[in-house]
Amino acid sequence: MADIFALNWNTIEFHYWFDDESHAMDAIVFNKCEYEFLGIAKEIAQKLKVELEIETEPLGEGGLRSWFKFKAKNKDAIKVGVVLYIITNLFGTPLTTTIDELTRMSIQSAFESDEIKRLKERKEIAELKLDIAKIEAETERLSRNIDENKIKKKRSNYYESVSSCKKITKVSIRIIDSSKKNIYWGKEIVKSDFPDYIMTSDELEPDNDENAVIEIISPVLKKGKYKWSGIYNGEVIQFTMKSNEFKTLVQTGQVLFKNGSSINCHLITHKKVNAEGEVKITGYEVVLVNYYFENDKPVETPEGKRNRQIKEAEKMQPTLFDYDND
Repeated sequence: MADIFALNWNTIEFHYWFDDESHAMDAIVFNKCEYEFLGIAKEIAQKLKVELEIETEPLGEGGLRSWFKFKAKNKDAIKVGVVLYIITNLFGTPLTTTIDELTRMSIQSAFESDEIKRLKERKEIAELKLDIAKIEAETERLSRNIDENKIKKKRSNYYESVSSCKKITKVSIRIIDSSKKNIYWGKEIVKSDFPDYIMTSDELEPDNDENAVIEIISPVLKKGKYKWSGIYNGEVIQFTMKSNEFKTLVQTGQVLFKNGSSINCHLITHKKVNAEGEVKITGYEVVLVNYYFENDKPVETPEGKRNRQIKEAEKMQPTLFDYDND
């Protein structure tokens, strides 16, 4: 099996290059970088269902080099190569590329390599046990569960830490074998490009639900910056009513609420990501009320009617494709 390189993809090398001839870097920065790298590796391995152990090895010189060896059961041998491909791609691809796209690229690169193609022709090898086509299909399916926000935040944390070490001029990451003699693939990132990997804000793109149904627990009946309370998707939420038109209807008594009353509305959910890549909801806003319910019957609001008419008019607008047959 020594000639089948794919099963030897088991080590990642980080190489920190300095502007001097030293072989040491700030220990706190180094440990932060390791922490974020291991967090990314754990997320990817878990989502691809690879039973994995990661061992670190003594540091090397030439700037500063560190190695992480990935150990898995024989049935996961090829998946380890995919994990390494994804990680290496992650650390060498700026924020503009989605994690989903990057993962697809990595899977394609791994399974289209010459070594994997050779393995496909040798299905009788006992160590593989599973057909490679099935492994590839399963890997693609499971990869959709990788948490994009967690990965991007941890990668951002990594490059923030690296940027704080002034003498680092570039970072390279490579896939090698345990002997450190054979290099399969790698990426190199120079210092001037570090900002391309760092998130400028923890705020995420908000979620828009244009037909959210909220059961009203407590409306706000007087003017002021008070929040309403309601039940949305089975959870109690506090939200800001941004529709001044609907607030006026409520405050003037034109809309009355009783137990179980609901509204259909455009709800915006604001989110941010914390240092661990976990998404937290920071607030809810209702920007437009389509209709409310009166004795279980929907009553369209004036703004809801205008919004509906605008959408209907937009659907009636001809497009370039409508003239294709002319």
